Amino acid sequence: MSRAPAHRAAPATGSRHLVLLFAGLMLSMLLAALNQTVLSTALPTIVGELNGVNEMLWVITAYILASTIMMPVYGKLGDLMGRKPLLLGAILVFMAGSVVGALAGTIEVLIAARAIQGLGGGGLIILSQAAIADVVPARERGKYMGVMGGVFAVASVAGPLLGGWFTEGPGWRWVFWINIPLGLLALAGAVLFLKLPRHRGRPRLDVGGMVLLATATTCLVLFATWGGGRYAWSDPVILGLIAGTLVTAAAFVAVERRTAEPIIPMHLFRERNFVLTTVAGLLTGVAMFGALGYLPTYLQMVFGVDATASGLLMVPMMGTLLVTSVLAGRAVSRTGHYKWLPVAGSVVVAVAMGLLSTLTPEQGVWHVCLYIALLGLGLGLSMQVLVLIVQNTFPLRQVGTATAANNFFRQIGATLGAGVVGSVFAGRLAGLLAERLPAAALEGGAGGADSLTPALVASLPESLRDPIVTSYNDALTPIYLWIVPLGLLAAALLCFVTEKPLATTIEEDVEPEAPAEDRLEVTGDAPADPRSGNEPADLRTGDAGRDTRDRGTGERGTAAPHGDPAAREPAASAR
Repeated sequence: MSRAPAHRAAPATGSRHLVLLFAGLMLSMLLAALNQTVLSTALPTIVGELNGVNEMLWVITAYILASTIMMPVYGKLGDLMGRKPLLLGAILVFMAGSVVGALAGTIEVLIAARAIQGLGGGGLIILSQAAIADVVPARERGKYMGVMGGVFAVASVAGPLLGGWFTEGPGWRWVFWINIPLGLLALAGAVLFLKLPRHRGRPRLDVGGMVLLATATTCLVLFATWGGGRYAWSDPVILGLIAGTLVTAAAFVAVERRTAEPIIPMHLFRERNFVLTTVAGLLTGVAMFGALGYLPTYLQMVFGVDATASGLLMVPMMGTLLVTSVLAGRAVSRTGHYKWLPVAGSVVVAVAMGLLSTLTPEQGVWHVCLYIALLGLGLGLSMQVLVLIVQNTFPLRQVGTATAANNFFRQIGATLGAGVVGSVFAGRLAGLLAERLPAAALEGGAGGADSLTPALVASLPESLRDPIVTSYNDALTPIYLWIVPLGLLAAALLCFVTEKPLATTIEEDVEPEAPAEDRLEVTGDAPADPRSGNEPADLRTGDAGRDTRDRGTGERGTAAPHGDPAAREPAASAR
């Protein structure tokens, strides 16, 4: 018997199984979300103690880069072989990176630990988001995605608070050690609670695509991070990285068009909603991580607050993000309308960035709290809704791949945001400090300007402290103004999204009576069907004349022949 899709109505959202499954996914997402924020308040002290202020941006960028590269891999493999085993492996790798980070004695080892964490962290969010689509239909998924957005809101405050508390208490290394008990809890939740559909077969990895994707992404990040700072834009290193990015990206597209199981299928880009939300997500990633990555450092250096207080000052953003994310999700589930939410959210993000660019040391801290609260409101309106739009565009068997591809480009934006903003910030800061401080002012420090910590700056005489404070302010705040057009561009693009009805039923694959591994195992040498873009015809439509149903209406019908376009576009109308 061939594999045929079956459909069923949404499970009862109050069922014990769904509640426990959702709890397990929340634990995994919390682990990843905390890791993105817990270092923010501890970072100035960490890089100061390890004499690595000039490498500060790589502590953040290494994690984002590694997780970005792995996202499409986790997404595709999750669709092919099931999400639960991959989620367990991702948690274990993440915990291994945390141990290395806790034991790091140099900035180089710390950066390597962050990269290892990223290799696991790339799967935590993707697999959790895709697993929800396995059991909850799109129309009801909004409220669950809203709560998942709330996890990031809580982590945006809990992370900095924990980071500050550890830094001032038992030491910054506990920023990494805390991931061990949390990881064990997430492992237990995944083992006990996650009862997801199983997949049979031995899928082949798209090794060529993965290598080319990793190479292109790395070249892009290095050129964006080093250009204009460590190397001039005309330096052969930067020109070589630009050429490497273009060549490997072109080769990646060529490979993905030919392989049978690409990690980022090119046919995804035929869907207008996918393209628009993906570009908007990339721009949002630049804005979000460009703004938040260095804001706690700014608060500590410019306003003189300690690490814990800088974490507490992120509470306004958490509150608005949490409330708007949950309310937006419920509104989508109740009304079925969603287009206006990310449009409005992107505009609000742009306004918040413009306000952040006006900050000065003379203003009260309440200005920062107000502006980041506005930023949280904008992010809460848009982030999870963009994922929902993507998932509603494709059939269930492609949800993991499509979600991962969308998040991949959002993370590309995050990587560019953290890398470019960090590079420009560090370059401007070094120039301003050299210009405004006496040449021998910091010679007494072990690492000079690279060893500046909030505590050291606070202990300096006013004649030295004021130039440092103003240098930090003048190096960072103008960058926020440059981000404003990105938010406005995202809003303009999202105006062209087609608001398709949200599906009210779930498409799920029925296990065959006897494994047919020749149909499930697709090698890299298998030719792709030119009519589908990537998917072989037998995987796309199954045997001719099989029984199918519309995902939204549940109506039965006979699968059209391969030449009929209707056979290649699953319906998604709401019942």
